[in-house]
Amino acid sequence: MLKFASCDGCQLSLLDCEDELLAIAGAVDIAYFLEATSSVRPGPYDVALVEGSITTPHDLERVRQIRKQAGFLVTIGACATAGGIQSLKNWADHEEFMRCVYAQPEFISTLSTSTPIAAHVPVDFELRGCPISRHQLVEVLAALIAGRKPRTPTHSVCLDCKRRGTVCVEVAQGIPCLGPITQAGCEAICPAYNRGCFGCYGPAAQANCDSLVDHYQQQAVGTERLVPLLRNFNAAAPEFQAASNRVAGGDAS
Repeated sequence: MLKFASCDGCQLSLLDCEDELLAIAGAVDIAYFLEATSSVRPGPYDVALVEGSITTPHDLERVRQIRKQAGFLVTIGACATAGGIQSLKNWADHEEFMRCVYAQPEFISTLSTSTPIAAHVPVDFELRGCPISRHQLVEVLAALIAGRKPRTPTHSVCLDCKRRGTVCVEVAQGIPCLGPITQAGCEAICPAYNRGCFGCYGPAAQANCDSLVDHYQQQAVGTERLVPLLRNFNAAAPEFQAASNRVAGGDAS
């Protein structure tokens, strides 16, 4: 388990598994997991779970070395799969941010963007979410042990709303919701509490972002509301990025 720019939430999801880990604990030998143990063994590793986005030159070099040492590389969480909330800086003036935050920015070594792991090295499997579902994580590990493809959802949040019996918040209340274009995994929590989905699991398979954006613009949902909705935890996901650029009328730097 390796970390880049992130909040550690996805690593904690693994520690939160507790009883679920018993099913696979006997088949897994943890060689590197600083969040849980100071015991470290050098690679190569059969499986590397990578949390966090690439934000510094050092990160970039390190992830390339990890890829060389990992037989199977799994990215976990929105930061690793789509740049994370920190990818909002991709649309900002990096140098201005540096001057505002740091008294001596000349000592800071950082990239002007926050990018997913797959933008730099081949990734074998992506596990979405902010944070990830611990049940999905156990499924991925169990699948790797068994030598099969992990079974994780690719459908949209809307299907889970139907399963829960949740009335559509967009249709019933006019609340902008990314459920139709967001991958399931959270069990549709937000709509169940009368709040629109804000895309924490990233784009669903074949997400029709343009159609949803057109619909909301026809409903007079303004740019000041749509852009922050699309530029959230998965702002740098290509589908969400393209849709937000279209709404804002500009491109990411």
